[in-house]
Amino acid sequence: MPKVETFNRDLVLDYATAVFHDKGYNATSMQDLVDATGLNRSSIYNSFISKLELYLECLKAYESNFNRAASNVLLKASNPFQAIEFIFDLYIEIISREQHYDKGCMIGNCKAEMANQEQSITAFLEGNQKRMLQLFEDLVHNAQSEQRINTRQTPKDYALYLFSSLQGFRMTGILITDKAKLKTIANTILQTLI
Repeated sequence: MPKVETFNRDLVLDYATAVFHDKGYNATSMQDLVDATGLNRSSIYNSFISKLELYLECLKAYESNFNRAASNVLLKASNPFQAIEFIFDLYIEIISREQHYDKGCMIGNCKAEMANQEQSITAFLEGNQKRMLQLFEDLVHNAQSEQRINTRQTPKDYALYLFSSLQGFRMTGILITDKAKLKTIANTILQTLI
């Protein structure tokens, strides 16, 4: 008979995500996860199979939280160009609300630490990238149709530019957290599209 979980899985994922986000995958020990979640090792292994599977679940939860926040801001946009601008504004808000220091994007950090080292992680990262590129491509396509973005590049090319810029923007935000400076950087990126 399978064991029934007697803990709040979402809360455990939140605690584990905080540890992985702070320390990265390789520097996080099982003891760190035991301390953060309040679960013993056997409960972690019984529920999540391995440290790697727990990390993957944390990445998926992190992505899901970001997608919810992004969906909320995209609904407020009056046009596709503004939607792109709002995505950058969301990152500015995330960066500026970190209390002591910005740890960067957990998915970006994962890409720097783990890309091409573990098949399941690489598959997750590729899926995340594909979804973001498709979002940007759709927004650019619609904005070009409305003549809000120039047509010097294809929607696919501009999507790749925006995705790459956003990753660099998030890395820049680790050390530069001033909202005005970040907004200037975002505006410079977006000016390329006009």
